[in-house]
Amino acid sequence: MDIGKRAVEATLFASEKPMTIADIKTYVGDELDIRRILADLQQDFQHRGIVLMKTGDRWHFQTAHDLSHLLRRERAELRKLSRAGMETLAIIAYHEPVSRAEIEAIRGVQVAKGTLDVLMEAGWVRPAGRREVPGRPLIYATTAEFLTHFGLHSRRDLPGIEELRAAGLLDPVDLALEQMEAEAEAETDADEREQVSAEQEFADDDGVLLENGSESA
Repeated sequence: MDIGKRAVEATLFASEKPMTIADIKTYVGDELDIRRILADLQQDFQHRGIVLMKTGDRWHFQTAHDLSHLLRRERAELRKLSRAGMETLAIIAYHEPVSRAEIEAIRGVQVAKGTLDVLMEAGWVRPAGRREVPGRPLIYATTAEFLTHFGLHSRRDLPGIEELRAAGLLDPVDLALEQMEAEAEAETDADEREQVSAEQEFADDDGVLLENGSESA
C-alpha cells in the first residue's frame, strides 16, 4: 500500500466525525487523488469487520452491518428518545427544512422547546436559516450525523409509508387515524355527489314547472 493511501486511511480512522474530501485534503495535501483512494479503500474494507461508508458527501469507518449485534449492549445503555422527540425528528426528516410552527401544524400539538434542544444536542438536527416570511421563523433540518446514525446514504433512503406499515413500525393509533381520515374523505365526497344530484333534480323540476306555467298562460 502506497504512503498516500495509508495517509488517507489513518486520517479517516483517527477522525471523530465523518470527513469530506476537502477535510481529508487539509491533512494529506492536494496532490493525491482522494476520490480514487477512497474507492480503493472502500473495496479493501468491504468484507472486513469495519467498512468505509459514504454518507452524503462525507466518509467514515463504521462497524459492518452484520456485526452490529455485538454492540447491542452499548446501544441499550443510551437514553431512549421520547415519542414526541421521535415524531418531531421524523417530521423534520421527511419535510425539511421546517419551522416550529410547521412541525406543530403537522403534529397537531405544541412542540416543547426541550424536544428540539435534545435533537440538536444529539447532533441529528441543526438550524438551517430562517424562512423569508413575516417574523422570519427559524427553520430546522437533519444533519450528516443523523444519516450516519441511522445508516442512510441520503434522505432518499428514508422508508416510505408502505415500508413502515409492512415493518410494523406504524403506531396502531396512527393507523386508526389514517383510516378515519380516509373514511371522512370518502364521506365528504359522497355528500358532495348527493348535493350535486339534488341540485340537478331541483333544476329539472324547476324547468318542468316553468314549462307548465307557459302552457297555462
